Amino acid sequence: MGIVIFGHGSSVDSANEAVRNVARDAAAAGGWSLYETAFLEATPTLGDAVASLAAAGASEIVVIPYFLTLGVHLRRDLPKLVEDLSQEHGLSIRVAPPLDGHPHLSRMLVDRAREFTR
Repeated sequence: MGIVIFGHGSSVDSANEAVRNVARDAAAAGGWSLYETAFLEATPTLGDAVASLAAAGASEIVVIPYFLTLGVHLRRDLPKLVEDLSQEHGLSIRVAPPLDGHPHLSRMLVDRAREFTR
C-alpha cells in the first residue's frame, strides 16, 4: 500500500518543505515504505505521486489530506482528482478525513498556547 500526504501547496517553498518534513517523519514513525508528498497547487502533484507509487508496485493508495477542515478543495477538487487517477492507473485510492476532529488536534493547540503563556 502507498501513502500520499496531500497538502495545498504554496509559492513559498519553505511551506512546502515543512509538509515534506512532516510526511518524512510520519513515514518513519509509521513504517511506510511507499509514501509520497503531493500538493494541489505545487509540485509534485497528486498525479505525480500516484504515478510514482504505482511504478513502485503499489496497488492501493491512501491519500491523507494535510488540511485542517473539509473545505472546497477536499469537497470538490480532490474527489475528481482521485476518480481520474484511480481510473488512469487502475488503482484503489481512498481518502482519509482532514485533520479536523482528530483527538490530538486540541492537545496541539494547548501545547502551542503553553509555549507563550508560561
